[in-house]
Amino acid sequence: MRLRVEFTTEPFDLDEAPTHAVVAREVIQGAGLDAVDVGPFGNTAEGGADEVLTAVDSLLRRALASGATRVSLQVNVIDGGAS
Repeated sequence: MRLRVEFTTEPFDLDEAPTHAVVAREVIQGAGLDAVDVGPFGNTAEGGADEVLTAVDSLLRRALASGATRVSLQVNVIDGGAS
């Protein structure tokens, strides 16, 4: 199964990326996922279910530990085949 994760972290800072946002992006960029797209107002990535779910776990733990007060995320199944 393939999944797509979309996420944002808060609080926002339009002048410079907060530590929690940088950490979250580093987790996703280093997770070996496909179609990684990071931006100032949202981030997406795709990959196998195990890889995405492992990345989401790390993303939540590390972003919250780095000062995020809110993490909004959505996970969608984009291919129901085997992982």
